[in-house]
Amino acid sequence: MSEQARRSRGVLPALVLSVLAFSLVQTSVVPILPTLQKDLNVAGSGITWLMTANLLSAAVLTPLLARVGDLRGRKPMLVVAIAGVLVGGILGGIGGSFGMLLIARIVAGTGGAILPLAVAIVRDELPREKVTGGVAMVSAALGVGSGLGLVATGVVMEHFSYESVFWMGAVLAAVAFALVVAVVPHDPIKAEGKSDPLGAVLLAGWLSALLIAVSQGNDWGWASGRTLGLFVTAAVVLVLWVVVERRVASPLVDIAMLAKPAVAVTNTAGVLVGFAMYGSFLLMSDFTQTPKAVGYGFGASVLASGWMLFPSAVGSFAAAPVGAALIKRGGPRLPLVLGGAFTAVGLGLLIFAHSSSWHVVVAAGVMGIGVGMAYAAMPAYINASVPVQQSGIANGMNAVLRTVGGAVGTAVIGAVLTAHMKPVAPGVKLPTIDAYTHAFLIASVLAVVAAVVPFLVKAPRMAAMTTPDTIDAIDAVDGGEGASGSNGSKTMAGVNA
Repeated sequence: MSEQARRSRGVLPALVLSVLAFSLVQTSVVPILPTLQKDLNVAGSGITWLMTANLLSAAVLTPLLARVGDLRGRKPMLVVAIAGVLVGGILGGIGGSFGMLLIARIVAGTGGAILPLAVAIVRDELPREKVTGGVAMVSAALGVGSGLGLVATGVVMEHFSYESVFWMGAVLAAVAFALVVAVVPHDPIKAEGKSDPLGAVLLAGWLSALLIAVSQGNDWGWASGRTLGLFVTAAVVLVLWVVVERRVASPLVDIAMLAKPAVAVTNTAGVLVGFAMYGSFLLMSDFTQTPKAVGYGFGASVLASGWMLFPSAVGSFAAAPVGAALIKRGGPRLPLVLGGAFTAVGLGLLIFAHSSSWHVVVAAGVMGIGVGMAYAAMPAYINASVPVQQSGIANGMNAVLRTVGGAVGTAVIGAVLTAHMKPVAPGVKLPTIDAYTHAFLIASVLAVVAAVVPFLVKAPRMAAMTTPDTIDAIDAVDGGEGASGSNGSKTMAGVNA
């Protein structure tokens, strides 16, 4: 056994479990928001901040931790990210007030950086022939954890209080933390670069303004002064951020890297798949828990609803090795296309068939296959197109854009549902069946777009991930411009891959 193979034993399970822990924690709060609203006596518009705050924290901290990992070493930043999930779980388990849960969700948002850091570590530590499969497994764990979170939350809520949901996440994070500390090697990255505090502040500024506007638009009104003001602020600060990042010697995010065709396509697909996945979880959860007396829905409990959506986790897990095999054989384009296509088919099924619970089960499974395929392909696109020194921040920005897509998807789906309501009892209104079918149609169409965008650029050669001779491979992807660090010098993109 080679030295690298011996050292990498146990690394992949630790990374997969870390991504699972964050994904489960992020999703587990969704089914219990109504319970939290009642127990904590918080208005409906207020309780949604438990999701908004987590999204904001993850979006802002993910690129920061990923970039520091690129410059100073991935393992220390991964430990910090998992520690945030652990502390957030403990604070939520203590509970007792809305303020405490809000702090817990903000702290847990550090886990958003786990995925890009894990992908970069796979590139660094696994033997070359195992990188593609490892990246696919780590990425698919995001979709698997989301599905597991819905079921696990239902099981816990059947027997315990909401605090136990947070303790569940804390226990899983603690195990992941211990494994990472024990088995992941610490290889500091000696990449050139300095801190970029202004770039970090501006990135946090436009992301915060955008996500708050998107997340609160339904409650505030999309034409309200607050919502429009935040959208304008986001646009202005975004432009300023791009100008600053293009001029500083060592930017937080290399704008030229984001503009590479393969990276831009991957990020576009990330936004669209994020929209479809998170939006569909909201749709399916609400739909299955709607009382049968309304004329649709199944009156399912939180647990029963979670079991109906559980096939999405199974589909994502099953799709990961298939996606990895396809990537090795022909590159990441086909699995990314299939990912969008399967997601579109799964959601499209519910437009026409939603009268039986097995319709939801089948749709969730098909959608899960699509999400697993797409999530396996995205890091492969990026890793084949950027130098290893930028792997963390490149995958970090992709993770951020998936988060943005999820936030936009949740907001748009919510707006569609609330736009078509009917009274079902005195003082009670619920979305019409047409509202649900329209929402499923929107999500399905965007998934189709995600399947089409990979054809807009030439597919990258996987030589950039599987051989040491990476400069020529990346030159082929970038049209001969070469892979450059922030100082413009060529770097070896896949030496450790």
